[in-house]
Amino acid sequence: MKRVFDFISSLIGLIVLSPILLIVAVAIKLHDGGPVFYLAPRVGKNGKIFKMFKFRSMVINADKIGVSSTTSSDPRITPVGRFVRKSKLDEIPQLINVLIGNMSFVGPRPEVKQFTDRFNEEEKAILKVKPGITDYASIWNSDEGKILEGYDDADAAYEKLIWPEKKRLQLKYIKEQSFFVDIKIIFLTLVAIIKK
Repeated sequence: MKRVFDFISSLIGLIVLSPILLIVAVAIKLHDGGPVFYLAPRVGKNGKIFKMFKFRSMVINADKIGVSSTTSSDPRITPVGRFVRKSKLDEIPQLINVLIGNMSFVGPRPEVKQFTDRFNEEEKAILKVKPGITDYASIWNSDEGKILEGYDDADAAYEKLIWPEKKRLQLKYIKEQSFFVDIKIIFLTLVAIIKK
């Protein structure tokens, strides 16, 4: 049931949002001529690495010239990127991941390998389900960049300020997951986006 919901909803979402996707894609391309998408390596279900689609919001090859966590004032963020990050438009291409089946609408937000390699036995349960576009942690913390603002080492700040609560909320989802919990999280996510 969840896969059917994910497939149909992501397909409808991509069709309905296609004009916005096109506008953002053209703006990114016109800015510096670089790729429209950033294919972020993330750890998925059962520890399998996959490429998560995001609109590119940073300079070309940004992942090779800085840490994986990003503050709001990171100099690698482009002017177009600053807008798409603030408006969360950079996340919309993840509907492609949902459509092809390596992500779900709701599930633990996917992490980079350097963090999942350090999961303890209990936390490894997070990798037993498909990662998602949104979860309890996304609602709790909708702007990681703002929390990390002002720290010289964004990865160290992420590990201290965000990661512990993020893992706790992801484990909460694992224990409670159901179709109705997913619908509740989607509703709360939409409310949070509208409020912002």
